[in-house]
Amino acid sequence: MDAQPRCGAGQARWYASFGARTPVELIAATTDALTDPAPPAGAPSDPLEPLRQSGWSPAAAGNGLVSPDGTAYLQRLGSADEPGAWFVTATLAPDRPVWQARFGAHSPARLVAAFTTALADPTPVPRIDSGRSLPTRDPNIVTHRTTDVPAVYVARALQERVRSLAARHTTPPTIQVPSRQPPAKNNRSR
Repeated sequence: MDAQPRCGAGQARWYASFGARTPVELIAATTDALTDPAPPAGAPSDPLEPLRQSGWSPAAAGNGLVSPDGTAYLQRLGSADEPGAWFVTATLAPDRPVWQARFGAHSPARLVAAFTTALADPTPVPRIDSGRSLPTRDPNIVTHRTTDVPAVYVARALQERVRSLAARHTTPPTIQVPSRQPPAKNNRSR
């Protein structure tokens, strides 16, 4: 999935790109932040802060962070004067990437922060066992597998999602359209 919003005059273009195996909850966190008219109070604006609070440490290259188990890396290209794109990669080994997400240099920090907040969330995510194994080092840390998801669980999750999305949108302001006045009569005839 790629996102390249239209920019107005004077605004820098940016992008967000998610690889095929990027967990859906991370993409959802980003799209929720993108479509939210007003970010929640207390939402982090520094993409690195949620990771630091979760025990991520500086990467060997010095321009990013690595997860405590060494399976995920966040890297920021560029320099302090000219920051570049963000890259987030999950791997099983240095030569075995599982997924990657990218955010352009001019991507809004709140969107990258929404992604990193979801990435740092330690809550296990239920996954349906599709017969294919989920690539992971420790399935107890990354996910909770289940073969059956009760319908009531899905319905409750959907209701909560709809409720939370609906609650964040306020009623749009009413646009007053001037009423059309009939043309002035000039009492002339042809």
